[in-house]
Amino acid sequence: MESSCIDTVERIHKRFKASWIRLCVAESCTGGLISHLITNLPGASLFFDSSVVSYSNESKIKFLGLKRSLIRKHGAVSEEVARAMAVAMREKRGTDFSLAITGNLGPDPMEDKKVGLVYMAVDFEKETVSRGMIFEGEREEIKLQAAVASLRFLAEVVETWT
Repeated sequence: MESSCIDTVERIHKRFKASWIRLCVAESCTGGLISHLITNLPGASLFFDSSVVSYSNESKIKFLGLKRSLIRKHGAVSEEVARAMAVAMREKRGTDFSLAITGNLGPDPMEDKKVGLVYMAVDFEKETVSRGMIFEGEREEIKLQAAVASLRFLAEVVETWT
């Protein structure tokens, strides 16, 4: 794991532990990598509640309770779906914060959306914030970039609001 990634995960660990806040994650395109990175450092059990990998549209509907019409209207790779995933996950688990991510890692465009397009969202008591980003590279490179960027986004939001 590269040092900037480790620094970001350490930053999250420190902030969540110091503030006694809990986190859950809903991952699609990263397939569990975000949860893996968080739990790579000891002590994650003090703040990390759970994660769901809802890779398919059906799992987003069944496990997270997203509306089929939302996915049909905006596509699985959309800011609206990322936000809905974050809200649903936090509501289901009752944590202080949730992080969600959805995107297209390639190799082909999906839903007429460019390879490397990713949406992430953080939900907490005050609001839901989201961000879209485009990454370049091979599938595995995009996956890692997206996971690390979403953790950085989470850290920014938490540091702003706690």
